[in-house]
Amino acid sequence: MLSSATNLNQGLRDFMQIIRNERDIEQGLAALLKIDPRLRPVAAEAGSLPLRLREPGFEGLAHIIVSQVVSRASADAIWGKMIAGMGQVTAEGYVGLEPEAWRSFGLSRIKHETLARVAEAVAGGSLDLPALSAESPEKALAELTSIKGIGPWTAEVYLMFCGGHADVFPAGDVALQAAVGMAFGHEVRPLAKAVAREAVVWAPWRSVAARLFWAYYAVKTRRDALPIV
Repeated sequence: MLSSATNLNQGLRDFMQIIRNERDIEQGLAALLKIDPRLRPVAAEAGSLPLRLREPGFEGLAHIIVSQVVSRASADAIWGKMIAGMGQVTAEGYVGLEPEAWRSFGLSRIKHETLARVAEAVAGGSLDLPALSAESPEKALAELTSIKGIGPWTAEVYLMFCGGHADVFPAGDVALQAAVGMAFGHEVRPLAKAVAREAVVWAPWRSVAARLFWAYYAVKTRRDALPIV
């Protein structure tokens, strides 16, 4: 017989929404517009919402980490060198690199050390990235951010765009803060805590709300601020 804790966890997984295709985005947006009618003019102006989903695993998280550099061009160049040097970017492959190989990729020491810690955790079995899709957002975020170098934004973006979590909102994202402020008439950009409080009402579709506000920001500013994944 399953324990009460096991039943609770199974029930949570059954309840959780997982985003895997455009239909899930459409379902989430329809729900959001019922939950919070203030979003209707935002959605009307934002247009179609991007899915931009990668398979869960080391490669997806590594790409998000690498992409957090000065420019998109720099990120693309570094990733291209990693592909050229490794073929497929895997945890086992990264662990097996020559000690100074990261320099030839153009990685900073900090990013290399973060990637190395993630790779060792994945290859050693202490971090199961695909399995995070079935965990609650809170537990999955805690597991990811327990690794030095993985901050909340990185973890949230991974869970959204690789894990398929439907109820994650990266409130620390400056573009999201700006978009929420523009949509709701704030004179100054709201801080992360205020945006996080605002986003509570959008559960269990906060990841769709984030996509909505990124799309809205792009229309308003003519700049794409969607995370590179």
